[in-house]
Amino acid sequence: MSLHKHKTFSIGGVHPDENKLSAHTPITPLELPKMVIIPITQHIGAPAKIIVQRGDAVKAGQIIATHEGFVSSNIHSSVSGKVGIIEEVMDSTGFKHTAISIRVKGDEWVENIDRTDTLIEEVALSPKEIVARIMESGVVGMGGAAFPSHVKLSVPEGKHVDHLIINGVECEPFLTADHRLMVEKPKEIIVGVKILMKALGVDKAIIGIEDNKADAIEIFENLLVTEPGISVEALEVQYPQGGEKQLIQALLNREVPSGGLPSDVGVIVHNVGTTYAIYQAVQKNIPLVERVVTVTGKSVKQPSNFLVRIGTPVIDVLIAAGGVPEDTGKIVSGGPMMGKAIADLDVPVAKGTSGILLIPKEDSMREEVYNCVHCGKCIEACPMGLEPYRLLLLAKKGNHSRAKEEHIIDCIECGSCSFVCPSNRPILDYIRLGKTQLKKQKKP
Repeated sequence: MSLHKHKTFSIGGVHPDENKLSAHTPITPLELPKMVIIPITQHIGAPAKIIVQRGDAVKAGQIIATHEGFVSSNIHSSVSGKVGIIEEVMDSTGFKHTAISIRVKGDEWVENIDRTDTLIEEVALSPKEIVARIMESGVVGMGGAAFPSHVKLSVPEGKHVDHLIINGVECEPFLTADHRLMVEKPKEIIVGVKILMKALGVDKAIIGIEDNKADAIEIFENLLVTEPGISVEALEVQYPQGGEKQLIQALLNREVPSGGLPSDVGVIVHNVGTTYAIYQAVQKNIPLVERVVTVTGKSVKQPSNFLVRIGTPVIDVLIAAGGVPEDTGKIVSGGPMMGKAIADLDVPVAKGTSGILLIPKEDSMREEVYNCVHCGKCIEACPMGLEPYRLLLLAKKGNHSRAKEEHIIDCIECGSCSFVCPSNRPILDYIRLGKTQLKKQKKP
C-alpha cells in the first residue's frame, strides 16, 4: 500500500470509535427462515405493484411485484414456497408498508439463474441492455439510500459523466459487510465495475476504501495492475467519508453544488455492495434477493456477517449470532451514526439493511440535555458547511422558509453535529423533523 498521505474531504468530520468487531469474520449464508415477509417498498420512489395472490406457488428469483414508473424497483421472491397473507406490516423504518408473506418450502430457483461460483468476465450485454437488466433485477443502492440503480445509470441529456466512483468506504462504526465483500469477492466486484463503466460510457473508475481496510486495499491493488482504467485509492479514516459529496471531493476535488447531484460534476457513485449485486444481475441473471448483513455489538456473542435472504425476520438473524444479550438497550438497523432503532424484532431484512447493531443499555440512554453554549463544535463538525444549531432552532420554531434559506435540505443526516455537542442536544432529530415538514409543504 502506498505511503503518501491518504485523501479525505476538507470540511468537518468526526472520529467515532470504529468497533469493527466482525471485520475478520467470513460471510456465512444464513439458514433459510420458515417464512419471509417481503415489503413492496424497499426503495426510494413509488411502491412496486403486486402481481401475485395468496396461495400462489413461487420460486426464488421470481418477480412478485413490478416497478411502477421510472423511479421504482422490481421486487422478487427470495425463497420458494407459497404466498400467504398480503398486508401492511411494520418495517425497519418504523412505519407500516404493504408486504407479501411467503411460507418457505424447499429452495427451488427460477430456471435461467446461474447459482454457480464460476466467474464470468466478458460483458456481453450492450449499455442499454445492462441498464434494462439492472432494472429487471430490482437492484437498488445498498449503502443505505436504496435509490434504484437503473435511474442513476440513466444520465440526463446535456450532462457529461467522465468518472465512476465505487464507494468501499463503510465509514459507519461497527459495520463490516462491505469490507468482507471486498475481501471475499474482489474479482466479481471488478467485473461489476467494468459493467458500470460500459453502461456509462466512461473509461475511468476509482474504488475508494478507508485505510482501516488494508487487506481489501492490497487485494485490489494487486488485481488492478492489469486494469489501466480502474484504480484503488486509500482514504483517511474520517466520518462521514462515505457520503457521496465527501467522497467525490476527497477523490476528485470536485464540489457538488447545493441541491445538485454527482452527475452535475461528471461523476456517478455506486456502493461496493451494489456493484457486486450488478455483477450478479448482469452476468448471472440473479435478481437482488439476498444481501450481506453485519450483526454486531459490544455484548453480541458472535459478531457476524451473514448472507441473508430478503424478507428474513430480524429475530432469525439475531439468533444466528448468539441471541439478544441481556444488557441490550436498543437494536438499530444500520450503524450507530445514521441507523434507526427497530421497534419490533419481527421486522424483515430489506435490500437496504446493511447491519443490525445491538447497543447495551448503558450506551443507549440519552444523556440529559443542556442549553446550547454556542461553542460552535457542531459547525466545525458539519461536513456540509451548515450551521446545525441554527437549523435546530428554526425546525423547532417551524420556520420552514428560513430553514430552507439556510440549506436544511443539504444536510446528509450524518449525525456528526449531535455526536460532538457537549450539551447533548438532539440536533439531528430536529433537522430531520424540519426536512420532513419542508417536504410535506411542497406536496399539493
